[in-house]
Amino acid sequence: MGEIVSQGVSQGASQDGFDLSQFYDVFFEEAGDNLMNMESLLLNIDVDAPRDEDLHAIFRVAHSIKGGAATFGFADVTHLTHELETLLDRVRRHELALDRTMVDVLLEASDVVKAQLARYQGSAGDSPDTTDLVGRIKRLAAGEKLAAEPVKTPAPAQIPAPSDDLPPGARRLHVRVGPLRDATVANNLEELFRDIPDLGTFVAADEGRLDAEGCRRFRITTKSPDSELIELFSFHVAREQIRIEPDPGAASPAPRAADGVAEEGEGFGFFVDPGTLPAAQQAAQEAAEQAAAASKDGAADPAPERKAGEAKPAASGHSANLESNTLRVPIERVDQLINLVGELVITQAMISQQVKDLDPTHFRALTTGVADLERNSRHLQEAVMSIRMIPMSFVFNRFPRMIRDLATKLGKKIELKMIGEATELDKGLIEKIVDPLTHLVRNSADHGLETPDRRHAAGKNETGTITLAASHQGGSIVIEVRDDGQGLRRDKILAKARERGLAARDDMTDAEVWALIWEAGFSTADQVSDISGRGVGMDVVRRNIISLGGTAEIESAEGFGTCVRVRLPLTLAIMDGMSIGVGEETYILPLSSVVESFQIEAGMIQSVGSSGRVVKVREEYMPVVALEEIFEVPPPPEPTDVPKILVVVEAEGRRLAAIVDELLGQHQVVVKNLEANYRRVSNISGATILGDGRVALIIDVGSLVKRARH
Repeated sequence: MGEIVSQGVSQGASQDGFDLSQFYDVFFEEAGDNLMNMESLLLNIDVDAPRDEDLHAIFRVAHSIKGGAATFGFADVTHLTHELETLLDRVRRHELALDRTMVDVLLEASDVVKAQLARYQGSAGDSPDTTDLVGRIKRLAAGEKLAAEPVKTPAPAQIPAPSDDLPPGARRLHVRVGPLRDATVANNLEELFRDIPDLGTFVAADEGRLDAEGCRRFRITTKSPDSELIELFSFHVAREQIRIEPDPGAASPAPRAADGVAEEGEGFGFFVDPGTLPAAQQAAQEAAEQAAAASKDGAADPAPERKAGEAKPAASGHSANLESNTLRVPIERVDQLINLVGELVITQAMISQQVKDLDPTHFRALTTGVADLERNSRHLQEAVMSIRMIPMSFVFNRFPRMIRDLATKLGKKIELKMIGEATELDKGLIEKIVDPLTHLVRNSADHGLETPDRRHAAGKNETGTITLAASHQGGSIVIEVRDDGQGLRRDKILAKARERGLAARDDMTDAEVWALIWEAGFSTADQVSDISGRGVGMDVVRRNIISLGGTAEIESAEGFGTCVRVRLPLTLAIMDGMSIGVGEETYILPLSSVVESFQIEAGMIQSVGSSGRVVKVREEYMPVVALEEIFEVPPPPEPTDVPKILVVVEAEGRRLAAIVDELLGQHQVVVKNLEANYRRVSNISGATILGDGRVALIIDVGSLVKRARH
C-alpha cells in the first residue's frame, strides 16, 4: 500500500510542481459521497423508464471520480471509471437501454471503486482484480448482452455513419489535435462534448491512437463556428495544437476564418496570436499548454491544473456553477469550537451568579447586559451544537443496498421503509450507532422475515417489510428496527435459556423473556449462517448502545414481527439540567428525565418489606430513593423544618421518586467526562462546573432506576 500511495504522490508532484497529497482527504471524502449518491440512484432508478436527470447524475459520478483519480495518478481507479464513463455515456444518450443486469454490474463496479480508494487511504489487502469486471463493462458498452440477462430490451442503437443528411445549419468537420505526447490527452475534448450536448456530436476517427505525426483525429457534427470551437478546445490543449478542416465528403461549405484568426498551412487550420487575446484567455492558454506538456503515459484524464474538488473552467457561453452551499471543516475544529462555547456558557453562568445579588435599580445597564449575554450565549450554543448534528439519512442510506443484496442471497422478497431520515443526531453518536443498527437489520432480514412460500402459507404478503424509523422524544432520539416477520418464540427462548443455565421461569413476563436475548452468545438460530443469527452478538450491540448513554428494548409478537427500540441522547456535550440541593451538595438531573416534583406530605411514603419504600402517584406505585443515602451526603449542621421534595424521574420507561432537599433551578450545563478526569463513580454519568465555580455531579437516572427496581 505504501508503494501505491507514494507513487500517487510522486505523480501529483511531478504534474503540479508540489505535493498533491494535501488534497487527498478532500478527494476521498467527495468520492465517497459521490459513490453513495450513485448507489442510491441505482437502487431507486426505474429500469424500464429511467429519468434523464438520474442517468446524467450517475454519469457525472464516474466522470468526477475519473478526473480526480487521474490527477492524483491512481491509474487503476482511472481505468475502471473510464470504462464506466463510456458505458454510462451511451446509456444517458439512449444509445443503450438500461436493464437490470447493467444495474448489477454498475453496483459491483461501485463496490470495487470503494475498495480501490480504500487501499489508497491505507487499508490493508490486495488490489481487486478488475479484469473480468472491465471486460463485462466493455461488452455492455458495445451493446452485447451478458449470458445471465434475459432478452427484454431492444437492440442498442449504433452511432450513425457519416452521411450528407445533416441537421439544418450543421456541418461536419475533421479535427486534428497534436502533436501530443499521449493519445488520451484529447479525451478532454470528448468529455467537453458530453458535458455540453448543444455542441453537437463527437466521434473518434483513429480508435484512440496517435497517427504518424503524433496527433489524434476526430469527426465533429456541429452548428458552432470554428472560433467558438477553438475557444472551447483551448481550455484543454494549446491553440496551436488544434487544426479544424472540413469533411471532404460533407456538403457544407468550407468555413471562413473568424475575425482575428489566420489560416495556417494547408486546409483550414487556424492560429490565434496570443497577443490579441484578453489576459484571462492568455492565462487559460498558458495553463492548457502546461497541462499538455505535463501529461504522462497512462493518464486517462490528466488535469494537473485542477485540484480535487475544483470544477473545470467554464467554457465561453457555457457557465459552470462553482458555488457550493457547504463548507468542509475538520471535525477537530468543530470540537474545539464546541469546547470554547462550553467554557463561554460556564463563564456566563458565573457572571450571572455574581450579578444576581446586585441591586437592579442601581445596576440596570449591567443586569440588562448580562441578560442579553445569557440569551445570546444560549443561541450561540444551539447554533454551534447544530453544526455537529447530522441527519439519520447518513446512516439509513446505506441499508437499501444491503437489503437488496441480502434479499438476493437469501431468496426472499424484502421491502425497506425508512421513516424520519431528517431526524438529526450528534456526529459522534451517529458514527458509533452504525454497527449496532447494521447488525439489527441483518438479523431482521435473515431470521426475522420468512421466505416467500412460508409467508404465503401464513396468509401474509410474500414481500416482507423492514422499517427503520427515527424520531425525537424529549431530549432523546428513538431509533426503531421493525420487521413483520415470524417474531420471537417464547418457548424456544426459555428452552435455550435453561439449556445454557440461565435463570428462566415460566411466569416471566414477555419483556423479561425477550431480554434474555441480550445475554452473551445467546441464539435460537437452528443454523449459524454467514449473515447473522438472531442473538449472536446481540450482547455486543447492547453494550455499544449503553456505552453511548443509550438503552435498548425488544418488543415482539409471534407471527407478527419484532421491534428493537434504541434510545440515545441527542448529544453528549451540552444539555439542559435541573440543579437540586442534597444537604450541602448540588447535583444535576437531566431535565429530559424529570417528570414532576412535589412536596412530601405526612403518610405519603409507605414502607415495603424491611427497607423498601414506595409512593403512590396517580394510581401508580413507584419506588422511593433518598439521594443523601445513596451518595452518603452528611446531614446539614442545623436541621430545618422545611419539608423535603420528591422529584419523579423516568428512564427506560420506568419511574422512581427521589427525595431531595430543594430545587435550585434549571439551566444549561456543559457535560465533562468524569471518568477521563477522575474515575468512574456509580450512579453518576458526568460532571459540570456551576456558576460559582464549584463542580456538580450529573446523576445517572437510568442507573438509579435499575438500582431501585432490583
